[in-house]
Amino acid sequence: MNIEELRTYCLSLKGVTEDFPFDESTLVFKVSGKMFCMTDLDDDLSINVKNEPEKNVELREEYPAIKPGYHMSKVHWNTIDLDGSIHDDFIKNLIDESYDLVVMKLKRQEQQKLKSY
Repeated sequence: MNIEELRTYCLSLKGVTEDFPFDESTLVFKVSGKMFCMTDLDDDLSINVKNEPEKNVELREEYPAIKPGYHMSKVHWNTIDLDGSIHDDFIKNLIDESYDLVVMKLKRQEQQKLKSY
């Protein structure tokens, strides 16, 4: 997966926006203003995504390209190197899980708004 494929996929999800809230190279994807995926455009391609703490541990043990979230909560976030060692479909699944976790924590009104997209 390259940066354009990542960007296209994230923006295809309901209600997603992109932003550079931290600096000019850190691209952040948000749903209803809440971050679910981010990447640094200046470094080797990797993404930070959210998941359940137990699943994060399992993923890190199984895949060398998945590490505790860089500059993020190590409990809730993983950094995934997009070096080709993990299949794109699996990466998309992890992005979806991150998106879904964020949506589940939104207020009911925000969740309903997303359903209308």
